[in-house]
Amino acid sequence: MHLDLTELSLLTPIFRELLKGFHISRRDPELYAQLSNLQDAYRALFKALGFELVCDTRGFYYFVPDQMGTQVNKTAQRLALFTFIMVEHLADQGRDPLAVLDGGSLGRDELPPLLEKYRDLFLQAEVQTQDELEEKILRRLAQLGFASEDNGLYRFLPPMHRFLDVCLAVQQDRDLAATLHSDLPLPVPTLVDDETELSPLLNEDDELSRAVAEERAYQEAEV
Repeated sequence: MHLDLTELSLLTPIFRELLKGFHISRRDPELYAQLSNLQDAYRALFKALGFELVCDTRGFYYFVPDQMGTQVNKTAQRLALFTFIMVEHLADQGRDPLAVLDGGSLGRDELPPLLEKYRDLFLQAEVQTQDELEEKILRRLAQLGFASEDNGLYRFLPPMHRFLDVCLAVQQDRDLAATLHSDLPLPVPTLVDDETELSPLLNEDDELSRAVAEERAYQEAEV
């Protein structure tokens, strides 16, 4: 395929954002429009550079490198854990998790009761205060294109579906296990010391999120 680099006028900002793990969605209209209009050209170029450009049909782009690490970093664990907490919290309130985590919002005033209710789980992610919850999780979601922040209101964007898909898959596994009365293995995720970028690791969030959910189910069963 012949590539005309003059057409890829936004190559530098697009590559920079994707490389650091950012998810480009319609919230970034200029970058998103060029990716959509020249998707094949960008995909071919990035493939030649060793990166896989993924286009989710729900409206966002992200990178999955050919070579992925074997460990899950702290950021990936925190974001996956937070998504599981939100799904359960919203369901307990009689609210539709999908409606909130797909375009809905979470106010800063909702954080203290959330932190108190799931304090033991947040401690696993080294989150003990509201400031840490915002700094280590919510603002990181915003930095990576999963959410936006405006005056204390965090609005969730389409890329959140990457974590929601995992939640639904794990829930189906747990429902099946309950039906079969079987015990699932309980792998424990390993936290690494360095804060590497999220993009190379997000493809492993199935494994991470499954471990978090199963570990919690085990703890509940022991009570």
